[in-house]
Amino acid sequence: MEERRDEFAEAGARARRALVREVEADGALTDPAWRAAFTDVPRHLFVPYYYVPGTGGYERLWSGGPDPGRRDQWLRGAYEDTAIATRVRDGELLSSASQPSLMALMLHALDVRDGHDVLEIGAGTGYHAALLCHRLGAEHVTTVDLDEEITESARTHLAAAGYRPAVVAADGARGCPERAPYDRIVATCAVPSVPYPWLAQCRPGALVLTPLSTGLLLLRVRDPAHAEGRFLATSAYFVVLRGAAGRVPRPDPAGDEGFGFLWGLVGGTLDRREALSLWLRERRPERERFGVTVSGDRQWAWLDDPGGPYAWPLPDA
Repeated sequence: MEERRDEFAEAGARARRALVREVEADGALTDPAWRAAFTDVPRHLFVPYYYVPGTGGYERLWSGGPDPGRRDQWLRGAYEDTAIATRVRDGELLSSASQPSLMALMLHALDVRDGHDVLEIGAGTGYHAALLCHRLGAEHVTTVDLDEEITESARTHLAAAGYRPAVVAADGARGCPERAPYDRIVATCAVPSVPYPWLAQCRPGALVLTPLSTGLLLLRVRDPAHAEGRFLATSAYFVVLRGAAGRVPRPDPAGDEGFGFLWGLVGGTLDRREALSLWLRERRPERERFGVTVSGDRQWAWLDDPGGPYAWPLPDA
């Protein structure tokens, strides 16, 4: 691992600087602390191989390939501002490395401060946890994944890059109580509703950022039984959380992206005609008009106002 890392260190640093300039130009990287993290953390160490679409399905690119051209292709791909398929089984995507600009947007929204303790749900390659470690110190970062192969791989990648946060193989829907309490929880996998154990493991005033439907929900936690927040403006498509809370409504593939987001929230309550009528009547509402409230053993999505006429129960977490 050390030899391979040295081989690509110089070219990786150049590619990394170019990626940071690209993300910065798009307005997704404004905090100097996160800019330093994206500049310093070598993403290629976290994706020693990955998969790209080919004529017969996914094809693997890897750092140790015998063809220099394919190795160059691998390194370029590691620093493109795109999501990367990192784990495929029987043609099904199991895990991916998120698009760097989306990571930057999420990390900015998370509003971490020095001394904060962060729980990440979905270890992936370990790259997102490495960015958090760079910003906060590894002792403040915990990352959880249900798949032991994924956690072991993430742990190896993190160590190769010089970071040693807590990497735990467990059901992310149950959080990680042994490392609680947390100031921030961030999920890199989609959920159908907010798992209640997350809130119970938060300090008062903590933030929870999680993909839900095809959006990113940012909640402020008041106490273990109450949280509320709105969706960010951006769309977001993540692999589904496997485990206790892993059933996510499918967005409507035939509709507009905005309607697909609404359908992901209300599909268990309204039929498609009712949902479409609502969406058109409200003049195609943007994601940031929607929010979620958690109160006791209930949680619901809403449009504009938590106590308004448009509210829909979310499935049990």
